[in-house]
Amino acid sequence: MSSTAPRTTGQDRLWSVDEHLEDILATVRPLEPIELQLLDAQGCVLVEDVTVPVSLPPFDNSSMDGYAVRVADVAGACEEFPAVLEVVGDVAAGQADPLTVGPGQAARIMTGAPLPPGAETVVPVEWTDGGLGEGPVTGMRARALAPEGAAGQVRVYRPAEARAHVRDKGSDVKAGDRALEAGTVLGPPQIALLAAIGRGTVRVRPRPRVVVLSTGSELVPPGEELRAGQIHDSNSFALTAAARDAGAIAYRVGAVADDAETLRATIEDQLVRADLMVTTGGVSVGAYDVVKEALSHTGDEDEPGSGVEFRKLAMQPGKPQGFGSIGPDHTPLLALPGNPVSSYVSFELFVRPAIRTLMGLEDVHRPRARAKLTARPGAHLTQGPPPVPARRVLRRHDLPGRRQRIAPGGRAGPGERADRRPRGRGDRRTGHRGRGRPARLSHGTARPLPGHDDTGPAVRGPRTGRTPTAPPYRRHASTRTTTRAWRRARTPPSTGTRHNDHARAWRRATPRPAPAHTVPPGPRRSRARAGR
Repeated sequence: MSSTAPRTTGQDRLWSVDEHLEDILATVRPLEPIELQLLDAQGCVLVEDVTVPVSLPPFDNSSMDGYAVRVADVAGACEEFPAVLEVVGDVAAGQADPLTVGPGQAARIMTGAPLPPGAETVVPVEWTDGGLGEGPVTGMRARALAPEGAAGQVRVYRPAEARAHVRDKGSDVKAGDRALEAGTVLGPPQIALLAAIGRGTVRVRPRPRVVVLSTGSELVPPGEELRAGQIHDSNSFALTAAARDAGAIAYRVGAVADDAETLRATIEDQLVRADLMVTTGGVSVGAYDVVKEALSHTGDEDEPGSGVEFRKLAMQPGKPQGFGSIGPDHTPLLALPGNPVSSYVSFELFVRPAIRTLMGLEDVHRPRARAKLTARPGAHLTQGPPPVPARRVLRRHDLPGRRQRIAPGGRAGPGERADRRPRGRGDRRTGHRGRGRPARLSHGTARPLPGHDDTGPAVRGPRTGRTPTAPPYRRHASTRTTTRAWRRARTPPSTGTRHNDHARAWRRATPRPAPAHTVPPGPRRSRARAGR
């Protein structure tokens, strides 16, 4: 593999993501193709088209277990008048010398067996008596248990069309067709097709070998006890899994301590099995960033200007990055930040396209979509708490088309008003004379008026709650009448001396829909207060 030196510039330059990725893809070259066995080629990319040498299937064969017959012999067959045919033998899959079926004859045939000469269609065994003479059967008996099934007579109870239950020669692929094209990633279906057409080996680009190495004296493998100042190593596991998911053969190396000489020795030992090196951590501006210290002055021996260059990218997370080639084979090396989020984001942006390029794929990028940010970032953190649901107090004014009263402390909605006044005072704006209280029940649970549905939670209102403002077209009076009507309405009308009083209460409490051209009436007043 050859590599070209990345563009050099001042240390303080801020590189864009596209510039950095362009340098990486310009340096990385696809691996040389090799010939591999089918199972070894799983996950690899084809480098040439594959054509079909023979048709598939190579002969007409049965798709059902049954009897190979002529169409004319079973025409008009039914359960009352079945077609009786002579069985001339069995035709099994792989049989070299098939039988010949003549007029009035049938051959017992198995799934995948070639259609014998003279036969035009296949009748499923479920349409026959199986040669037992006892009506339709559900299957054939094993040959070892009932060898007489290959002879005798069979009754067919249903007709069959020509070529029914027959797979024609070349119905899957024909000789000369292109089975797979170059650039196809070989998975289980592709390997099955290659085996079906007789290919034992295939020419592919091998899966790249990626070595993942994390740095940091504080890193401890998972499963070991942590000491003061230590954390578990997660980056190497995440990046190794991501590399395998991208199609590579990934090797994970244990965490390397913050020592430049140890890091250089570890990298040199791993180059023998690496098509791509990935390190994480030690690329920033700290005093213990050993990756930057160990690789800043390391270059290829026979290629001037090569080596590893460390840059600052216009991205966050993942601003510090490193890239170059190292070793006698000019193995590409990508140095990623140590922050877990930064390392994974950097892998998706830079390492994954490099792996896909080594595999020889044309589309190396994740799908992208452009979006527009319409909300200010962090706006949800500065907004106040959600509004507290208002407690509803049942009044006679809670009728369709009227305003609702909510308890003090709640948040008013459209058509609602939340205020309070001292108990016992009048209201000049509404004409209220005072001493009114919200209608409530002794046990503290309000109920809807008869004939109405209360859509919200109903609880007892505060004793200091203010009478709601009436609609602008009419002032309202005291709610004492409402309370009396409500208490009377709790008991259904009954016979007796108070029957008229109950009926009158029900009429007061039960709303009557107003005509569309009239204004809904306001609160009714009692006769006693109306005469004042």
